[in-house]
Amino acid sequence: MSAVPSPQGTSELVARLRAAGCVFAEDEARLLISAARTPADLAAMVDRRVAGLPLEQVIGWAEFCGLRIAVAPGVFVPRRRTEFLVRHAVTLASGAGAPAGTPVVVDLCCGTGAVAAALAAALHPARVHASDVDPAAVACARRNLEAAGGRVYQGDLYAPLPAALRGRVTLLAANVPYIPTGQIGLLPAEARLHEPRVALDGGADGLDVLRRVASGAPQWLAPGGHLLTETSERQAPRAAEIMAGHGLAAGVVRNDELSATVVTGTRPGGR
Repeated sequence: MSAVPSPQGTSELVARLRAAGCVFAEDEARLLISAARTPADLAAMVDRRVAGLPLEQVIGWAEFCGLRIAVAPGVFVPRRRTEFLVRHAVTLASGAGAPAGTPVVVDLCCGTGAVAAALAAALHPARVHASDVDPAAVACARRNLEAAGGRVYQGDLYAPLPAALRGRVTLLAANVPYIPTGQIGLLPAEARLHEPRVALDGGADGLDVLRRVASGAPQWLAPGGHLLTETSERQAPRAAEIMAGHGLAAGVVRNDELSATVVTGTRPGGR
């Protein structure tokens, strides 16, 4: 049975999405129609979207770095701005001083595993590992990394990683939660109500998780290896100070098109 509604039905669907506040209602309608298997399925999906669930959780996937990333309900939705972190990581992995040999990639706070999957595709062959404290995120990341041969672990930051990775990591991507606790209530309802708070709340100044990541990074990075994290533009100077305080050579890069800020920390001693 086709899920494609009549032209009148499509117009009504678009109008309903627009009334619910969906700015790109026509585009969303096309995605919902293509994802639905039956008219009943489409109706249920539209109901969920109108109720405020993120579109990606409703249709079950998000586009990220040219990949279709599976997204489960209740899991943090990968943002397009984080593509800049991936692109910069790829540049660093092939730059002067980067560790030699097959890249070893670790994605902390991995969520869906989008960053790990994109790095696996861009750096193939690469040895890819990812971890997250949220069981739903871990299950989702395993779906996304299975084809790439990636390993996904459940636990707090470095705790579940194999000890054999210590001192061998080329790229340590950590898209940590960085929203200050007091600003969580100001987030759009899609994020505030339908994404896990543990993926959003970075503590009083938004940098609590980054502090923990930076403190452990020198033990896990190979000489010349890089830690990359996303912050707000306002937080970046302090984030760079935190990395420098743990012996990493810190830097800040910005992409205005994606409104993305990435802070890097490099372990000294590369080739």
